[in-house]
Amino acid sequence: MKNWILRLLALIVVGGLGYAGYTQYRAWQLRAKDPNNDRPTTALVIQTNISFSVNAAGEISPAEQVSVRPEINGRIEELPVDIGDRVKKGDLLFKLDDKELQQQKASNLTAIERAKLELEKAERDYLRAKELLAGNLISQELFDNTKTTFELAKNSLERAQRDLAIIEERLTKTKVVAPFDCTVLTRPISVGQAVSGSGGFNSGTEVLTIADLNYMIINAHVNQADVPRLSLNQQVKVTIEAVPGLEVTGIVERIAPQATIKNNIKGFAARVRIENPDQRIRPGMTANVKIPVASAENVLAVPLAAVFTERNPETGVQERYVYVQSGSGFEKRKVQVGVSDFFFAEIQDGLRPGEVVALELPKEERQKQMKALAGVRPGESTTPQPRAGLASGAQTPPAQGSPSGTKTSPAAGTPSGAQASPARQVGTGTSSGGR
Repeated sequence: MKNWILRLLALIVVGGLGYAGYTQYRAWQLRAKDPNNDRPTTALVIQTNISFSVNAAGEISPAEQVSVRPEINGRIEELPVDIGDRVKKGDLLFKLDDKELQQQKASNLTAIERAKLELEKAERDYLRAKELLAGNLISQELFDNTKTTFELAKNSLERAQRDLAIIEERLTKTKVVAPFDCTVLTRPISVGQAVSGSGGFNSGTEVLTIADLNYMIINAHVNQADVPRLSLNQQVKVTIEAVPGLEVTGIVERIAPQATIKNNIKGFAARVRIENPDQRIRPGMTANVKIPVASAENVLAVPLAAVFTERNPETGVQERYVYVQSGSGFEKRKVQVGVSDFFFAEIQDGLRPGEVVALELPKEERQKQMKALAGVRPGESTTPQPRAGLASGAQTPPAQGSPSGTKTSPAAGTPSGAQASPARQVGTGTSSGGR
């Protein structure tokens, strides 16, 4: 029994040692294949274009969309249009059955003719009675009755004419034409179906939905941090998710005065008109609006990771500087930063084209800071550590989708993938990974 237990323990020990060795071997392989080992630590000062913009998503819809409903009750007799048809202004959309109204019109015309004949007879009797009354040949009572008959005949004719006018007006409402050049979006009604007029309690039956697809708008929800960058009649770039490669120009028409919360993000509704919409753009598609913030063409620029920020202990002002390669070492040089995007920062003063800058703290600087920290006693304050990227006062690109509405800079890095040193933070609020 003891031998069996010893053998089992030996197997467990051998298995554990084998597993530990295999784990160490895999870790060594991963370190050997780590592409971060080949990341560059320097970059050239180049001339390039910098353009920074923020994005807002919205849904495309027609600016003019009309629900077409009849004004009177009836039955659909003609419906010459269908979904997707393009209709010109004044073309027939649908027609109601008017047989009953035509019969009523004929009856009213007959009633008018009868009322005219009665009026002529009543007028002759009234004139004759007036002459006889003047000669005292009839009584006043008989004259008054003749006059009353004449007035009633005039009222009957006027009433018949009013009824005819109402019937004719209803007849004009049996035909519904397009109020503008439009496209049919929906058609829930078929020929022969009874519909109710818009004067009813349910606002009538919807026969068609039409819209002018030559005038499209985007209803976007803009983050509250980006709204101050918008202005009326401002041009923005619009891309359509359903149509890859298509980019159109939009004009900001309206900005809501009050904020709303959508997807847990506080923002403002904005309406953007699409200039000359492409035929492939349809209502309901999702559009991305690019709001330009700042741009600079053919300017000196370096990767964001090359720009360091440190607070001057004497003035308390944030200063930006880079490390420029000089011989076998690096020279610390103060620079003035302008426009920046997610990758590059414009250098307005302090550098020349072709110079080489460090993407991380030079070895000498790191050693100097480590010695300074080692010599500080507990409780004493240390010199502020430099941070890679731009200071909070610089114009840095904010990240989209912050629930609080504020913007934070993305992690530092360069297009070539330089790795930041552990002694600095990248951007304006996001720390980089140590190496």
